[in-house]
Amino acid sequence: MTTPSRILDGYRVVDCSIAMAGPFAAQRLGDLGADVIKVEPTAGEWQRFAAAGGAQGNRINVSFLSLNRNKRSLAVDLKSDEGKDVVRELVRTADVFIQNYRPGVAARLGLDYETLSALNPSLVYVSMSGYGEDGPYRDRPGQDLLLQAMSGAMLSAGRAGEPPTPAGQYLADAVTASTAFEAVLAALLHRERTGEGQLVTVNMLDALTTLQMQELSVHTVGGVPQQRGSEPNAHVYIRAPYGVFATSDGYIALAFADLAVLGEAIGEPSFAGLDAEEHGWTHRDELYAKTAARLAGDTSAHWIDTLLGVGIWAGPVYGYADLVDDPQIIHNGTFVEYDHPTEGHIKTPGFPYRFHKTPASIERGAPLVGEHTREILAELGFTGETIDGMLEHAVIAETPAAVPAEAS
Repeated sequence: MTTPSRILDGYRVVDCSIAMAGPFAAQRLGDLGADVIKVEPTAGEWQRFAAAGGAQGNRINVSFLSLNRNKRSLAVDLKSDEGKDVVRELVRTADVFIQNYRPGVAARLGLDYETLSALNPSLVYVSMSGYGEDGPYRDRPGQDLLLQAMSGAMLSAGRAGEPPTPAGQYLADAVTASTAFEAVLAALLHRERTGEGQLVTVNMLDALTTLQMQELSVHTVGGVPQQRGSEPNAHVYIRAPYGVFATSDGYIALAFADLAVLGEAIGEPSFAGLDAEEHGWTHRDELYAKTAARLAGDTSAHWIDTLLGVGIWAGPVYGYADLVDDPQIIHNGTFVEYDHPTEGHIKTPGFPYRFHKTPASIERGAPLVGEHTREILAELGFTGETIDGMLEHAVIAETPAAVPAEAS
């Protein structure tokens, strides 16, 4: 059987990023077939030593494992002249270069756009930052929670007077990764048409701000204030009842209900004759409170069946255990499973896109530190003797590929 080609087969990506946003973007490119070479310090990238939730693995922690599949690892000391030369030689063969160094670091390393584009004019160079390449906040830490706080979104949900609520995922990192992924594909399309590489800059603040296209336009164009009420409505710019409601055995989500229909379904006679578009805005807290009181009297399953049965949008509130076992998730193949040489059987989120002719796939799990150093340098033309010499002087590092337990 012929293995289907993948969209980015033949493209090479040099990934000099750390933490989440950059590595996640590079992983997406690897999922589509690009040869992604992760350039990391000889001791390993920072994320190898900082697992979210304390989720350690055998030799690779879960955070690193989840953000670095479909990559090869080149471990090299970028503080040495020889190490910088290795990466510059690699860049000559690359289509895309991704970095999220602090402002000014790339230039000090000689890995800035001006230097690398002179070596490879067709290079798509992606520079990722927290707040921008310059400006008053250029040196602030670009951390997910700090960007969420600054984005304004935390004050669009919940009760007035209560603390703002962060998102339950690393939202700034994930959105920035998707933004960079889109930008790379667009820049590669431009290059296909013109032959020109270019500098692409992506920052977390702009990514989160532009994600709120509708909400911020309601504020800047419509002049509607961002005002929370006394009840925990899920969004300040959507009419009530809209949010999460407790039932007798859990929670459900409810959105955009016709008030008369809802009132009849939940046994709330005061909703009869109310206009959703008018009263949904002017009586938001009252509508929320009355709906909450009624829904607390029966189970989540009862209310979801009842409300969906009369055309009201309602659904369950899941935890991760519920999500993984959901029949639609299983039907979609949202999670992928594969065997990793050191970490065993892996089940992890897969691909957010489907290409029927050029499907995404997992060719390799996250690498060990420098697992592919010798292989990559040999491809660049370095001799075995030269590679051994660099290893001896700690310019590079390598870790032999692990042998799967069943093959040992």
